[in-house]
Order: sequence, then C-alpha cells, then structure tokens
Amino acid sequence: MASNVETYLERFASQVVSDAKKLLKKAKGNTALSETIRFKIDSTATGFDTKFYMDDYGTYLDEGVSGNKKTQYFEDYKGKKKISQYAYTTKGPPIDILSKWVKKKGLKPKGWGKGRDKKTGQYISGLAIYISNKIKTRGIPSISFFQIPLGIGLKKLDENFLKEVTLDIKRYLTTYTK
Repeated sequence: MASNVETYLERFASQVVSDAKKLLKKAKGNTALSETIRFKIDSTATGFDTKFYMDDYGTYLDEGVSGNKKTQYFEDYKGKKKISQYAYTTKGPPIDILSKWVKKKGLKPKGWGKGRDKKTGQYISGLAIYISNKIKTRGIPSISFFQIPLGIGLKKLDENFLKEVTLDIKRYLTTYTK
C-alpha cells in the first residue's frame, strides 16, 4: 500500500511533467523532446527520491545557450534570473545537421546557393551556414519550460506536504496501536 507521501509525490511529479510538456508544446509545437520528459520516484532508506529525466537537448532549451556575443538568461525554479551555464565559444552548431533540418523543413531560399563540406564532400545549404553563425553569435534563448512548472510545483509541495506526512503518521499510529 502506497503511503500518502508517496502518492502525493506521484501527483506532484506528474503535474510538473504535464505542465512542462504543455509549455514546450506552446513554445515549440509537437516535438520528440516532449515524449522523453518523465519522472521516477524511488523509495530509499531515508524517504523518497523524485527524479526527472529528459533528453540532453531539453536542458539547452530550458536554460538557453549563450552566444559568443550575447549572454542568454533563464528563470530558475526559484523565479530568479540566472545566466545560462551553456555557451558557444568558437564553434557553432553542426552545419550538416542544420542543413538536414533546412531540407526537412523544405526551405529553399533563393540566392543562398550550395557548397560542399570540406570533410564529407556532401552538399550543404548556405542558409545552414548562416543559421549556424547566427546561433553561434546570438545563442539559443531560454524557454524555461521545465524550470517554471518545477518552481510552481515546489511551492505547492511546501504548502501541502506536511498534511500528507501527518496523515501517514496517523495511519501508522492507528495501524500499530490496535
């Protein structure tokens, strides 16, 4: 039988994941990233551990990535504005991946031309090179899609957690005193 605390943590984590997916969908539309956001609650000797997981790319979107000429900020779960720990310095995002993205999106801008990659010899889009350079200098802005719901959930957790612990203690006392 699950304790009140464990059930409460399940609801808390489920709400954080659900809200994070909604914010991500609002900011980026349907993405494969939203399918990777999940949680796990483990029972330990001292209580419970609630862990959240997502693809690594999610942390870059959540915090943003500073460019080499512009610093990106994000709002953490406490509501404080912080500088992103991620930054482009000398290299930008891989051009071959951006070239595939441009092709997948069906973008065919006139006047950009194509070139060949010196290493692979494959054709790459001039637009992909331009996008890579812009991302390198400006960075990727934060959308705080996970930090905001986590902060809201933690505030509610602080308010209601004591009630659940009290119920567990009462249940424990009535079970073992009969």
